[in-house]
Amino acid sequence: MQMPKTSIIRPRVAGKSALSFAIVASRYNDLYVQALVDSATAELSEVEPGANVHLVRVPGSFEIPLAVKLVAVQKKVDAILALGVVLRGETAHAELIARSVTTALMNLALELRIPVIHEVLLLDNEEQAKARCLGKKLNRGTEAARAAVSIARTVNDLSVQ
Repeated sequence: MQMPKTSIIRPRVAGKSALSFAIVASRYNDLYVQALVDSATAELSEVEPGANVHLVRVPGSFEIPLAVKLVAVQKKVDAILALGVVLRGETAHAELIARSVTTALMNLALELRIPVIHEVLLLDNEEQAKARCLGKKLNRGTEAARAAVSIARTVNDLSVQ
């Protein structure tokens, strides 16, 4: 689902950001995941200049939830971006991984009260991966960064009240 154009996050105008983000990214399917990381990092620096961004790489998508939990308890971050690419094959393995990661990430966000942006993509083929990771129109790294900034600002506003 592409974010509507009206929800594009406006950059902070002046001053250093107090927000901090972590990106937990899989090394598996690295061409696509690195493109997600690069897009997310670029968008974060554009819409939240001066934000701290910590990058943690893990072997595969299945390892992302553990790293998310460790980052959440060890570092002060306002949101965590979980980035990975799982390509469907001839077995149910991809669906099992995707379902497990999705459930774990939602549970962690609720348990730890830290927004976790889920962009561990389950895709049918490399054509979809290219469109969502390497392209500009559907880039999920860019969308993950926008969502992270938006929810981090919202949570911070709610915490102040």
